[in-house]
Amino acid sequence: MVSDSELKVAVLGLGYIGLPTAAVIARTGVQVLGVDVTQSVVDTVNSGKVHIEEVDLDGLVSGVVARGNLRAATMIEPADVFVIAVPTPFGENHAPNIGYVLQAATTIATVLKAGDVVILESTSPVGTTEKVRDLLSTLRPDLKVPGKSGESADIAIAYCPERVLPGRILVELIDNDRVIGGITPRCARKALAFYRRFVRGACVTTTSRAAEMTKLTENAFRDVNIAFANELSLIADTMGVDVWEVIRLANRHPRVNILSPGPGVGGHCIAVDPWFLVSAAPEQTPLIRTAREVNDGKVAHTVARAIDLIERVPGVPVACLGLAFKANIDDFRESPALKVAADLAALFGDRIRIVEPYADTLPAAFNGTAARLIDIDTAIETCPVMIVLVDHELFKSVPLDERADKLVYDTRGIWPDQPPAVIPKVDLRLAG
Repeated sequence: MVSDSELKVAVLGLGYIGLPTAAVIARTGVQVLGVDVTQSVVDTVNSGKVHIEEVDLDGLVSGVVARGNLRAATMIEPADVFVIAVPTPFGENHAPNIGYVLQAATTIATVLKAGDVVILESTSPVGTTEKVRDLLSTLRPDLKVPGKSGESADIAIAYCPERVLPGRILVELIDNDRVIGGITPRCARKALAFYRRFVRGACVTTTSRAAEMTKLTENAFRDVNIAFANELSLIADTMGVDVWEVIRLANRHPRVNILSPGPGVGGHCIAVDPWFLVSAAPEQTPLIRTAREVNDGKVAHTVARAIDLIERVPGVPVACLGLAFKANIDDFRESPALKVAADLAALFGDRIRIVEPYADTLPAAFNGTAARLIDIDTAIETCPVMIVLVDHELFKSVPLDERADKLVYDTRGIWPDQPPAVIPKVDLRLAG
């Protein structure tokens, strides 16, 4: 492969994975083109700024753009390595939608040349990388593709899923191990050589299908374990037991490690990817399907409990703390917190006040409601009822003396010292 200074990389999709990936690669001195269909995203990146919240990403993007190693465009250009990092949502009946992946592959086909490497990073159903291969073969019959031309293929095609945690993306893109699945072993080796340029973690090669299933397996594993914790919380509610105390004590067993329950499961990975396995093998996935149903059902349970609490104190403002799908990020994709808060806003109108330190305006889910966005200090001063939906560090910092008189429903267990709920004396003037 060519030297860093000569290598050209195109990253398709400048979202929560694509932009950090493009910036990390650019930091090595490689010329990186970020391709996105949204002009505002392209303009933001080219100005050296970011459109997503991620630790240290703004400084990194600013630096690599200033040095001329990263630029963005809406149109593809020739490159040596193409990285596809576009969304893979599910559609009706949770069927996976790989339309964006195939669209990206179609775009790449227009500039593909012999010697190029195409890498799919988007979380995808098993067999998607082969579909990319087949599409490229159809669109570019002049090129020999791997798996159809023996070891004499003109291009390499591989799958290498991201395995990062929001809030630690820049660190984990470099330090985490990578699973690289090639259409052929030669494809895997070519992709391995590329990732070795910026990854410190171990890079393990396998087949594209094994790599695709590995990514889905990782997220399904997490989902099943969270479902156990969420089901425990339902049992504890029924029995009048503190689930956080039960989990804390159970985890003292040397071989028990129960995760934390919450109002559901969100994000584009854990809340979505298990359905790819269920869709591919519905008869063989009763456990994975049930876990998804338990976690999705926790939203309705949380809403019901919140309604019961709110109706105990008519007329007063209610603070919903958090909208993101996890702590300390601005990512609202598939967020159970957002769903709960939006449902409550639809029911209780201007009584609902939203506290989300990572939002400047309320998301579209609140359109048509009278809910309003406030800060945490205003919530403490004006809201007798608080519903904790996200465990942001900001919320954890609120001391007991500022919330001791609040009626609290803590879905995240961030305030273990909170006194038992007592209906407060209500100043109805707060309802204004």
